[in-house]
Amino acid sequence: MTLIPPPPDPAAEDSPAVSAHDPFPAFIVTTTADRVVVGVSTLVLDGLPPGEVLVEVQWSAVNYKDGMVTRPGNRVARTSPLIPGVDLVGAVVTSDDPDFAPGDLVIAHGYDIGIARHGGFARFARVPASWVVRLPDGLTARRAAILGTAGFTAALSLHRLEQHGLRPGTGPVLVTGASGGVGGVAVALAAAMGYEVVASTGRAGEREYLLNLGAAEVIGREDLIVDPARTLGPEHWSGAIDCVGGATLSAVLRTLRYGAAVAASGLTGGATFESSVYPFIVRDAALLGIDTVLTPIEERRGVWAELAGCISGDTVDALVAGEVDLSGLAPVLDDILAGRIRGRMLVRPEA
Repeated sequence: MTLIPPPPDPAAEDSPAVSAHDPFPAFIVTTTADRVVVGVSTLVLDGLPPGEVLVEVQWSAVNYKDGMVTRPGNRVARTSPLIPGVDLVGAVVTSDDPDFAPGDLVIAHGYDIGIARHGGFARFARVPASWVVRLPDGLTARRAAILGTAGFTAALSLHRLEQHGLRPGTGPVLVTGASGGVGGVAVALAAAMGYEVVASTGRAGEREYLLNLGAAEVIGREDLIVDPARTLGPEHWSGAIDCVGGATLSAVLRTLRYGAAVAASGLTGGATFESSVYPFIVRDAALLGIDTVLTPIEERRGVWAELAGCISGDTVDALVAGEVDLSGLAPVLDDILAGRIRGRMLVRPEA
């Protein structure tokens, strides 16, 4: 991959006028009957989908879905050709909505971005105003991209657990898949909010990284295993953020404390899991599904405001695995599917 040093974060100032016919670089995925072709090409503004807000993208980030759309037979991409990038952060160029003005720094993610309409792996993106979040005060464009969908998923998970009654001081909170994008932010965020965080990872070499993010303890994936002869395991967790799914989620449910909940958002460990009804009726456990695609925009904006005020800039920066331009993006998409990326890989789409 082509690693490039980070520039100073651009100030929110008016972008120069652009013509509808000026070419700009874009990473494009084209799907045919038997293969998927990826590469950097050029596009013009007229080739973007309709929407009220045109954004000059300063940063994007690599997410698992972005890798999946490059695989033949995937069920994620719903159009071709497609510019992936489910996250995008940048400055408004033009807006037909009075809530956004040229120069405003904004983030957009979820909905159909990078899945059914062009996303953030290009210099420009056009999105509906009802999908756009103005960056909260104190949050730079680069740090917003570091957080991105992963950070929002972690923050929404913790938000829903707190709605269920979770509070600091009530016991350890488990984060599974902790060395991944969502897991890493979840560890850092929960620790910053005063929770005792136990980070679970299948990567033995990530212990120091997770301790530096704020984990009180780091355990292996095997430490979650419950004796299959037992209906329920010991009551360990006052709450859990599960980024893995599969057998891991099954084990977490069996070891929740009475009245606790697990917020589930991942499936890297499998799209199905097994459970009896006992955690739910004997321990009053709750399973909270976390969807960040169709989160209502007002809740989305509120969670972003909370997230910006809870986690320090240095902690956010520590989540970065590296930076890449569009020309070096293809192998990174392979890496995220193979589980070879720790934390967040940023994308600078202007080149």
